[in-house]
Amino acid sequence: MYDWAMSAFHTTVMAAFLPIFFRHIATVSLSETQSHLATSLWGYTTAIAMFIVAILSLILGPVSDYGSSKKRFLGLFVGLGVVSTSLLALTGSGDWIWVALLFVFGNIGAACGEVFYDGLLPHIAAPGEIDRVSTRGYALGYVGGGLLLVLNLGMIYFIPKTVILFGQESVPLLGMRLSFLSVGLWWGLFSVPLFRYVPEPKGVQVGLSGANPIRVAVRRLSITFGEIRRYRQLLIFIVAFWLYNDGIGTIIKMAIAFGDEIGIGTMDLVGALVMIQFVGIPFTLGFGKLAGRIGAKKAVLIGLCVYIGVSIGGYFITKAIHFWILAFFVGLVQGGTQALSRSLFGSMVPKKKSAEFFGFYNISGKFAGVAGPAIFGLVGQLTQTSRLGILSLVFFFVAGGLLLLRVDVEEGRRIAGKENSR
Repeated sequence: MYDWAMSAFHTTVMAAFLPIFFRHIATVSLSETQSHLATSLWGYTTAIAMFIVAILSLILGPVSDYGSSKKRFLGLFVGLGVVSTSLLALTGSGDWIWVALLFVFGNIGAACGEVFYDGLLPHIAAPGEIDRVSTRGYALGYVGGGLLLVLNLGMIYFIPKTVILFGQESVPLLGMRLSFLSVGLWWGLFSVPLFRYVPEPKGVQVGLSGANPIRVAVRRLSITFGEIRRYRQLLIFIVAFWLYNDGIGTIIKMAIAFGDEIGIGTMDLVGALVMIQFVGIPFTLGFGKLAGRIGAKKAVLIGLCVYIGVSIGGYFITKAIHFWILAFFVGLVQGGTQALSRSLFGSMVPKKKSAEFFGFYNISGKFAGVAGPAIFGLVGQLTQTSRLGILSLVFFFVAGGLLLLRVDVEEGRRIAGKENSR
């Protein structure tokens, strides 16, 4: 249910409406000839948020492992995300700095919360069912995020209050504001089952009772870095994930802004995103079954091949139908690729260091989230078009896929098993 709850932020706020709101309402002072600059500002805002998240994740994983506090920290970041997202409903024309700040705080809430949420996975799923549990979580996230997005799309369509977009198209200001508020309420409400029914795993507290949590984090991290050679396959996977997840994350965060910049209408952009949510449900579950047959690693590599095609196709987009087609292919592989990456990593993680290692996992994704949107924004600013930005993502998928080929999953699982038996 937490996937169901948090996915609303990723779909309605991050992917669908806030990029449009930011480009045409929050940055309304920019002229039409500077529309590419608004896209670049959105990319830079996303990169800053991810950088802060990466630094926080580095510390928070070890702290939660030490103090049996995964759920406590998760609750803290859920609260931050819910409040920040809800406050977006109070922003309007020209408020791009406030919008950027609230998005940064909301993103911190969502992404830092994932460190502790993902850290629960090895404790609630047996080794033989971890792929299935992870993909079902992602699939349920598609259902929840998709349902609220449909409701929000109805608000956008039926609530009449608008502002004029460069004299060409109306942007439904009130509908978007109410959508942001609905995400905050949805996120908070459907997080409740996790806090009520999922048990808190026992923390690791040997010899550290009463120590300062930050010092514990630094000490634990130094120990982990010293032992990293013992987890060589995890290290290779983290770097591979860092690369290819950079591409995935950039597509999620920048696709709507990119489509808006090249002239695709709001309803087509958001409609295609709704399609991704519901196409993603069966295909995410299908990826779980595919992993059972050919292995999670091969299934992820198939997804990366599809993403390479999407990135190349994005360069040539000229019509709305092109955006719909590429969105369909993203829906085929997005949830499955991310869910299997999470479970593949989790299968090689020692349980007693789950949050610490998932901290590294999330850090790799978050630091990747800095590079992708920043490069996308920089390329758009320098060339005055984002087409080369979308094409540059091919590098991340190819490099990440080649490195993933080198990961010996069975060796990584054997090492984790030895650590668990101590």
